[in-house]
Amino acid sequence: MSDQMTDRMADRMEVIALPGLPDFAPGDDVAAEISKAMNAAGMQFEDGDILVVAHKIISKAEGAIINMADVTPSNEALALAQEVSKDPRKIEVILSQSRRVIRASKRPDQEEGTIIAEHHLGFICANAAVDESNAEEEGQLITLPDNPDISARRLCEQLENDSRCQLGVVISDTFGRPWRLGLVNVAIGLANVPAKIDMAGDHDAWGHELKVTVPAFADELAAASGLLMSKSGKCPVIIFRGLDWQRCQSQAADLLRPHKEDLFR
Repeated sequence: MSDQMTDRMADRMEVIALPGLPDFAPGDDVAAEISKAMNAAGMQFEDGDILVVAHKIISKAEGAIINMADVTPSNEALALAQEVSKDPRKIEVILSQSRRVIRASKRPDQEEGTIIAEHHLGFICANAAVDESNAEEEGQLITLPDNPDISARRLCEQLENDSRCQLGVVISDTFGRPWRLGLVNVAIGLANVPAKIDMAGDHDAWGHELKVTVPAFADELAAASGLLMSKSGKCPVIIFRGLDWQRCQSQAADLLRPHKEDLFR
């Protein structure tokens, strides 16, 4: 890692899945478990390593888990549940995590419909990122951390103190994409890692000046992590090594398109 980024593309990089991490529960120390797993695998951090961490282990450790048995659905949740054929208790949790519901619909061929919502953190995603996957018990729902940027900074600071290396952390979640099929991981929390890189004023390989080229660096890392971070593989931490990047103060909200630029509102 250099103080100034000279070229976003390195000649090569390593992408490493960290083995040996446990199942996480409320109160667990994620940084300590990562350090323990690194030692057990005979691995050491290097300056410039970036960790992409699945939000589920952060959410679990922070206690962002809701038991549907404890949820009483509101009238709004009951009505929306009828529309999309979902459990009204889950709908209530989705509503509690949302600024607004953007679209809710159910096709005749669907067992359950789709809810697209704007999360309180500003992310536009299905079900306001409320999810049952990777929950320990039936009837549990996992939500996003309250502040993924703070979670990322806390984790990164502790790992840097333990390793005496300069590191970056990206916390990721899996989102769908407008106008495209399939899911990819995206960045929802950042520590030290640039959210995006403004290349306006640089030149391409043919000497043409770039006007509006802004790669979403943190999202590129998150998406690439999905190649090794399977739902069933229990590999929630992926290490990127060998990239040339510049430390900065950033936040995941830097990747959100302002409402005034939304051509589809």
